[in-house]
Amino acid sequence: MNYQPIENYGIIGDLHSVALVGMDGSIDFLSFPHFDSPTIFAALLDHKKGGRFRIAPTLENVRHKQMYLPDTNVLITRFLSLDGLAEVSDFMPVEMVMPSHELVRRAKCVRGEVKFEMVFQPRFDYGRADHTVEEVDGAYVFASQGEDKTTIRLRCSVPVRIVDGVGHSEFVLRAGETATFVMEEVIPGKASDFRNLSHTVTAFKETVNYWRGWVGRSNYKGRWLEMVNRSALVLKLLTSQTHGSMVAAPTFGLPEHVGGERNWDYRYSWIRDSAFSLYALIRLGYTDEAGAYMHWIEDRCNDLNPDGSLQIMYAIDGSKRLEETVLTHFEGYMGSSPVRIGNAAYDQLQLDIYGELMDSVYLFDRYGAPIAHDLWANLKRLIDWVCDNWQLPDEGIWEVRGGRKEFLYSRLMCWVAIDRGIRLAQSRSFPAPLSRWFEVRNTIYNEIFEHFWDDEKKAFIQYKNGNTLDASCLIMPLVKFISPTDPRWLSTLDAVRRELVDDSLVFRYKDDAASDGLTGEEGTFCMCSFWYVECLARAGRLDESRLYFEKMLSYANHLGLYAEELGPCGEHLGNFPQAFTHLALISAAYDLDRRLNLKGGSPDPMGGPWTRK
Repeated sequence: MNYQPIENYGIIGDLHSVALVGMDGSIDFLSFPHFDSPTIFAALLDHKKGGRFRIAPTLENVRHKQMYLPDTNVLITRFLSLDGLAEVSDFMPVEMVMPSHELVRRAKCVRGEVKFEMVFQPRFDYGRADHTVEEVDGAYVFASQGEDKTTIRLRCSVPVRIVDGVGHSEFVLRAGETATFVMEEVIPGKASDFRNLSHTVTAFKETVNYWRGWVGRSNYKGRWLEMVNRSALVLKLLTSQTHGSMVAAPTFGLPEHVGGERNWDYRYSWIRDSAFSLYALIRLGYTDEAGAYMHWIEDRCNDLNPDGSLQIMYAIDGSKRLEETVLTHFEGYMGSSPVRIGNAAYDQLQLDIYGELMDSVYLFDRYGAPIAHDLWANLKRLIDWVCDNWQLPDEGIWEVRGGRKEFLYSRLMCWVAIDRGIRLAQSRSFPAPLSRWFEVRNTIYNEIFEHFWDDEKKAFIQYKNGNTLDASCLIMPLVKFISPTDPRWLSTLDAVRRELVDDSLVFRYKDDAASDGLTGEEGTFCMCSFWYVECLARAGRLDESRLYFEKMLSYANHLGLYAEELGPCGEHLGNFPQAFTHLALISAAYDLDRRLNLKGGSPDPMGGPWTRK
């Protein structure tokens, strides 16, 4: 099989980049050394030209299993056969001081005598650049001849031969024996930490201890603990240690519809995702990470556009220009093209980002640390901009490319932006034009009820003068715009169930919604499915909410990971894993668990009703 299912992968990372490791022992995707660097392995996007790093036994009739060491991001891939039992362990060391970038792989024979094959096939600069190979001090140095000038070193405990720029090795291990492989970035003037491969034992222990120590800081002790912890570990892997920002996903080009054109680059930080990330991190007690993210957001607020507005997304270092290009030489996952890098949506107008931003700042000020005067000055400019521009049509949360509309979600989040600004100003006694903010906030509220309510459907609709539903409306009670038991909301929730819910899965909209300017179908949105769960819980429908939630958990891959979407057969679609899905899972689990405890008369293990107040 040329391409594995997307859900057949696990991830490892070092807080600078993430590698996707298949159940067949092949690393088929890695941007290196940073999330938004060019790929050196991208067989997931072109099995011939993308490059891979594969270590696997040559056993016949083999069964494949993968697991994480509990509470870590250290991955074990197992190969089970009557002729022998083998495993490959993978991790990327996390170094908090003077970080370097390495990937460590260890093959082990557990039972019998097993022959392994190793293929090290880097393809630099998204498969566009040639490279040289040189043996230096017992290691092999692969140097890109492209513009990126990346140089990597491969150290191995077994002999390797180089054929046409590709490293090959065949070796036999008996029970208890191991072979070690280390790929590391070559940094001029910096000595390698792995000149002696025995250092991998120390690095393994330190990496395991780091992840278990990090998980131990979580204050979540409720139901579905393993899934919540795994989602938190995913979010941490997607966070830049250097900048504090979080990428939406570590991949690009994975299709929302196999064979279609909905193939985007998610290796950037969206303001929207940043805001929801802060919410989840604060809920779990990760105030250091929330603080680092808050500093990144504050830096963006210090670099507003001349009119006082924000960009919708940025590179992880905060740079603004994310020009979109197509890798025409890649065929795409299972023929899904075009394969895009960069993201042209960066200069779209998406009014909702201001509400998500202000909600997260409000929560951080309340549960993290008080915000500073200079940040408030910039936030005040943002809110004034929202007051001047909330009526504009925009591309909305789904980044449509078929023309701007006056979207409900955008109006709603403009209301949130002003509402949270008012609350912050009042709680901190910040100077603000409150009379104007109150007036605009109330105007938006009335506008939503007058122009986005459909009497025939008995539901809030996607955009002004339309008549279609959009699952993004599920955020309405979650941001306190409407009571979760308001009759209008309950009838909207029922309409969502009738039109957008399939089993426990929720479509973001149907075919007659606002055009996104693209052809092809898409799957159900995992994020929306978890929003639906939380809405049911807040409406008091706890048994139904729990059923849907636990059904959704069954759609995770074998390691508890989720892509952006699910297809009709439960297959994962879109970039993988997706931060937003795991953020929504944490939020739904937290809220549902708390309400189940309160219903049963149990004490709230979170210390009270921690909600958006």
